[in-house]
Amino acid sequence: MRVCFRSTVNPAMIPEYRRRHAAVWPEMLRELKAAGWNNYSLFLASDGLLVGYVECEDFDAIRARMALTAVNARWQAEMATLFEDSGQAPDEGFQVMDEVFNLEDQLAAAG
Repeated sequence: MRVCFRSTVNPAMIPEYRRRHAAVWPEMLRELKAAGWNNYSLFLASDGLLVGYVECEDFDAIRARMALTAVNARWQAEMATLFEDSGQAPDEGFQVMDEVFNLEDQLAAAG
């Protein structure tokens, strides 16, 4: 399963967001991988648009597994002040986007 999602970082907080993601806590990295977050990337535009991409077996399941970890609770609390909607944990505000094209899938279908 390929999942793309979006969120919005407060534009004034972009430098801090970049700083924190340049050195994500090793414990957080290990928990993400153990929970099934594969080929996970985040992309940030200058206006605060944040786009994430992850490959996984089941997006709801990997989010639920992360929600059970203490490190994720700490990370979400630290990151919440950097987002436009700080009334919720950042990972609860992800807006999943529909995939409308994938080259490999279409090539395979075309034979």
